[in-house]
Amino acid sequence: MAHLKKGLKAILEKSPDDIVFLSALRTPVTRSFKGKLANAHAEQLLATVLQATKAQLPTLDLSEVSDVAVGTVLSELGGQKAGRAALLHAGYPDSAAIYTVNRACSSGLQAVTNVAEAIAAGRMDMGIGGGMESMTRNYGSKAIPNIVWEELRESSVQAARDCLLPMGITSENVAQRYGISRTDQDAFALASHAKATKAQAEGRFKNEIIPVELVSETGDAITVTQDDGIRPNASLEQLAKLKPAFLPDGASTAGNSSQISDGASVVLMARRSTATRLGLSDYILGKWARSAVAGVAPDEMGVGPAVVIPKMLESAGILASDVGVWEINEAFASQALYCVDKLGIDMNKVNPNGGAIALGHPLGATGARQLTTLLHELKRSGQPVGVVSMCIGTGMGKSALIISE
Repeated sequence: MAHLKKGLKAILEKSPDDIVFLSALRTPVTRSFKGKLANAHAEQLLATVLQATKAQLPTLDLSEVSDVAVGTVLSELGGQKAGRAALLHAGYPDSAAIYTVNRACSSGLQAVTNVAEAIAAGRMDMGIGGGMESMTRNYGSKAIPNIVWEELRESSVQAARDCLLPMGITSENVAQRYGISRTDQDAFALASHAKATKAQAEGRFKNEIIPVELVSETGDAITVTQDDGIRPNASLEQLAKLKPAFLPDGASTAGNSSQISDGASVVLMARRSTATRLGLSDYILGKWARSAVAGVAPDEMGVGPAVVIPKMLESAGILASDVGVWEINEAFASQALYCVDKLGIDMNKVNPNGGAIALGHPLGATGARQLTTLLHELKRSGQPVGVVSMCIGTGMGKSALIISE
């Protein structure tokens, strides 16, 4: 136990080599096809948060930003070409590089991890990590020829074939294998909406959401200021009436699964000594402590957080009880419930402002959105230690340990 206390003390200590967060912003997350951001390209949303990051630190010399990593899953051509255009359009110098990352649902967190590790390795002093996604524009695209799918389906390796399973089926697998009832899933979904409703009403998102100005399909100029997937009037009775979405006798529905969404989020990171040199210490929100990734069986991909989080905490030398706030992505209520129970964590500490069931899940942006929400919640609540984690399609889990300041 002594070494665990020592591990927590060491993580909380400040060092000139710490990787710190100087800004964490996001767009509103809105419903795909029906929401107010449906007419926007993912790169437009990215440019908006990049511009807002620049505006939030008016004394920042943008030439200090060496590289930008952006998580995206569905964007055309991986979002690379238009992403570079968005960076330059946002006013960053052409000395700033950019690339895109695709680790499915953890792409945004993977992008942040890449930048943090590059700073830690001494390859740069400052960079931006984040994510973007317009599921309205790109959901359902078929980039892989049918012949490739057929070859995968005929693989002699069951796990390879399982990578093709719809994620809704993996949700049903988790529920059936681990005894998670429809009633519990609906109750979890209702709680997500209730927490998000309260957070929105109390203005908890005001420091993380930046307005998006764009032209609607009717040609009118509009400003989008808040998430629109939250259902203040949701009830257990309404949720119980929804039909199973993936199996006739299943428990996963449109009401207790994450929403298809559009949005973007970025965080600005630097070595602490660099922030000090540039006179930006007052902007520090927290620091990145470490990250981890792990593989799990593809046919129950939702259990990823329950596997990767213990691995990360052990490497940090701390206990789950040391964590004050958990951001665990609500891909499906079934898998989120399983992970919370398996980890033995207090449900009151999980997604205190709601999760993807209420807020939405814009694939490539979600990890950065969760991190942004976590950083601001740690500040608001006074909790020093937070964890962000999510399951990943085809069977993985990713997590990051964050320390507030």
